[in-house]
Amino acid sequence: MTLTLELLQDRLREWKGLELAKTSQPVLGEGNPQAEVMFIGEAPGQREDEQGRPFVGPAGQFLNELLGTIGLKREDVYISNVVKFRPPENRDPTDEEKKLCMPWLMAEIAIIKPKIIVPLGRHALGHFFTKISITAAHGKPQMLTDDTTVFPIYHPAAALHNPALRESLYDDFKALGAFLEGMKKS
Repeated sequence: MTLTLELLQDRLREWKGLELAKTSQPVLGEGNPQAEVMFIGEAPGQREDEQGRPFVGPAGQFLNELLGTIGLKREDVYISNVVKFRPPENRDPTDEEKKLCMPWLMAEIAIIKPKIIVPLGRHALGHFFTKISITAAHGKPQMLTDDTTVFPIYHPAAALHNPALRESLYDDFKALGAFLEGMKKS
């Protein structure tokens, strides 16, 4: 049987391999299942937990705005998180939580087969490159494989807490847009 996003979602709903699964609902990614670009955040927040959808709170609204600056909509991309359940009080996910949820993210990546993976923030970036900081890497494409580029960007929530990062996010999305245009031409 071929693994589909629907089957993966069903399995995630039944999975109890993480303490967070007892206190919040699973939030798998959503969007275009054939997307060339996949955005990955760290973990669902309160609104995401309530709605069972990724990036629907203030950071998600900002992400929608940023996507619009490069001519994209949520429906054009796929959006997910490393951790599939909300950590209490929106605390950072633990290394153990990230490790236990990683097979779910890897299954999503295998199904979507994106050409560009955009880790939003340090927790998502750390899965792909452990020795690169988000501060050093944001806005700069990194080759993961011959077919996949990782394009790290600050998490939109970071700019909501630190307005000085807003300009960096707009610049990073501009660079991402130019990178996507370059891919289309080659």
